[in-house]
Amino acid sequence: MSTTTKPTKRPEFRNINLSDLMGYASKMPIAAKVSILHRISGMLMFLLLPFIVWLFDNSVSSQVSWERFTGLFSGTLGMPGWFYKLIALALIWAFLHHLIAGLRHLYMDVSHSAVNKAFGRSSAIFTLVLSLGLTVLLGAKLFGLF
Repeated sequence: MSTTTKPTKRPEFRNINLSDLMGYASKMPIAAKVSILHRISGMLMFLLLPFIVWLFDNSVSSQVSWERFTGLFSGTLGMPGWFYKLIALALIWAFLHHLIAGLRHLYMDVSHSAVNKAFGRSSAIFTLVLSLGLTVLLGAKLFGLF
């Protein structure tokens, strides 16, 4: 008797490229996206910490350093002022998003009974709307729109 055995299909491993990652990101729930943005905002604040310390030092040391600080945003120190304003705007977003998402996580840790899928989705949307809204408001002030 001749028995033919079917070869078993071996798992297929392939490289993941950027388009695959975008496909995964589009399938993620909003709470997962907020969580990833929370990590990105923390990393951004950490990496730009020397710039933050330098800005703070120039803003409080002396009258001359204050003039250097204000000259940075007016474009008198080499690079255009809008470039530094964009960096400051990224820091504003990172701080606001990290703060609001952190408060969201703290609230969920304290109130275990309130954590469910609907609350996670609504609080994630609230976090995004509030952080982006405040960033737009402070960015308008930073760029002199009011």
